[in-house]
Amino acid sequence: MSTAREQPIFSTRAHVFQIDPATKRNWIPAGKHALTVSYFYDATRNVYRIISIGGAKAIINSTVTPNMTFTKTSQKFGQWADSRANTVYGLGFASEQHLTQFAEKFQEVKEAARLAREKSQDGGELTSPALGLASHQVPPSPLVSANGPGEEKLFRSQSADAPGPTERERLKKMLSEGSVGEVQWEAEFFALQDSNIKLAGALREANAAAAQWRQQLEAQRAEAERLRQRVAELEAQAASEVTPASEKEGPGQGQSLEQLEALVQTKDQEIQTLKSQTGGPREAPEAAEREETQQKVQVCVGTRRWGDGG
Repeated sequence: MSTAREQPIFSTRAHVFQIDPATKRNWIPAGKHALTVSYFYDATRNVYRIISIGGAKAIINSTVTPNMTFTKTSQKFGQWADSRANTVYGLGFASEQHLTQFAEKFQEVKEAARLAREKSQDGGELTSPALGLASHQVPPSPLVSANGPGEEKLFRSQSADAPGPTERERLKKMLSEGSVGEVQWEAEFFALQDSNIKLAGALREANAAAAQWRQQLEAQRAEAERLRQRVAELEAQAASEVTPASEKEGPGQGQSLEQLEALVQTKDQEIQTLKSQTGGPREAPEAAEREETQQKVQVCVGTRRWGDGG
């Protein structure tokens, strides 16, 4: 292929897959990232190609023929079989719109290839080596021999563009055996890989913000616990300062008052006993003694009341 004679007529980006040649069921991704997939027109050979380059390697180099069919297997995935390359290509797009654009362009290129073939057939001979060679040059099975850029040689029979019933059944089986569910999952995975990177970055930022809020919450909880303990200490201190009045008076004063009252009662009893025994002559001294004792009691009682009032 030479860029001087082939110019891209449409380009898009997609994740490229190729059917596993061993199992004919699983898809093999061409890489982890999306590649540029382009339609080219080779004016020299009068053919249309679908080409995708990965690094220095041609991942897709498929010549579009009128018999090819591009099939949408999901909203973002499509595939087509290339009998010349003996493989099936799959493309996973970022959106359904990109898939639709590629499919529409496939139909346009397919129709252009049909018109180019009819024009070549009307001329009496095939002017494009890519469209066919003599039957004696064909190996038993379709084969691609790549001799470098610009020197690609495609060998096939004159009826390769119109496969027989056996070939059609083989291609149909190949397409049907491709796990549609697996294709969808793989296509979705690669198509959303870039978005997942952005989401992962946003998630890391959210986690960092959550960690910051968590630290602030722990600090607020610690401060609340400290204040709660301080309030408890102040309440305990206030309770210890408030004591009953009886505790302030002390046990000695109450005991002295009780002893004096008992003493007064004892003296009264003694006086009554003496009065009954001796009669009149001792009445005056006994009365004086009792009066003195009562005065002492009155003084003690007054002192206690004054202390309570203070």
